[in-house]
Amino acid sequence: MRLKRTLAVAAAALVTVAGVTACRDSREIDLGTSGRPHLKIMVGGLSKVIYLPGQLAKQLGEYQKQGLDVELFDQPSGANAETSLLAGEVQGVVGFYDHTIDLQAKDQCITSVVQFANVPGEAEMVATSKAAHIKSGADFRGKNLGVTSLGSSTDFLTKALASRGGVGSKDYTPVKVGAGQTFISALQQGSIDAGMTTDPTIAQLTNTGQAKVLYDMRTPEGTRAALGGLYPASSLYMSCEIVKRYPDVVQKLANAYVDSLKWLSTHTAEQVADLMPPSFAGGDKALYVKSLKDSLPMFTKDGRMDPSGAQNVLKVLGASSSNVKPKKDKIDLSQTYTTQFVDAAHARTAR
Repeated sequence: MRLKRTLAVAAAALVTVAGVTACRDSREIDLGTSGRPHLKIMVGGLSKVIYLPGQLAKQLGEYQKQGLDVELFDQPSGANAETSLLAGEVQGVVGFYDHTIDLQAKDQCITSVVQFANVPGEAEMVATSKAAHIKSGADFRGKNLGVTSLGSSTDFLTKALASRGGVGSKDYTPVKVGAGQTFISALQQGSIDAGMTTDPTIAQLTNTGQAKVLYDMRTPEGTRAALGGLYPASSLYMSCEIVKRYPDVVQKLANAYVDSLKWLSTHTAEQVADLMPPSFAGGDKALYVKSLKDSLPMFTKDGRMDPSGAQNVLKVLGASSSNVKPKKDKIDLSQTYTTQFVDAAHARTAR
């Protein structure tokens, strides 16, 4: 199956007919003749540090230990990863929790099964040449601001920062620039004045002096300062239907990620870098290690959601998202995440 072929079609369908995109193939898991369930998981950027647990579980052999056959696919935009799930191309997404709330506002039920981080792990970067004139979200008016794609979590966060600065979403121009080198090129060429990105891109930009950090949401302190509270982000989310139909398979997947997070909390950035594919370092391992050191503290040690953080995500989206704002009082957060599988994973290791 060519995983990118239906992205445009599915995106249009999501806007026009929500029922059409209600998970087709994604409601089925191929259990395989060997008894090893086969799952396709789309990652919103495999080399992004914020989504590290997805690849880490593979490197550690955790999927195999749980008797799972897991394929990881790379889609740099979280919005497009979400679309792959809705189009029935994958059974899970390693992406931002806020999509579960946004999709519930569109009458779709998606739930976070394991919460990797309770902060975004993102930073708003401003071109060094523009830093004197862009000092907060209040200065976003009239500016070109980079996001991975429209409808992505970087888009959500940019709207939130602008809104908190008194700037509406129509008062600036969001520019789709992707991540990594395409983001860096857009900044170099002046296509954007500032933009939302993650490590290792943050480390590359600060190391070269091309950009400065305006809002640092890689730490709880920075996230609270930028968004008024924690903002749970990187997670494994799946359709509510598949979670209900295949609890045993979902449990094995949760076990793999809980064990990976435990490993991550007891190892150094250097050890993590040594384990990951060499391509993730982009030819500069020392810089990759630095980006890991800057971002690894954001990961949860247990995979559990912070309930107050989930409330804050709803509050932020309810104030800045045109999709969520009119339905914010009807959003049922209990449908957007579950700790059932993470709790069971910990009970397993405690016995």
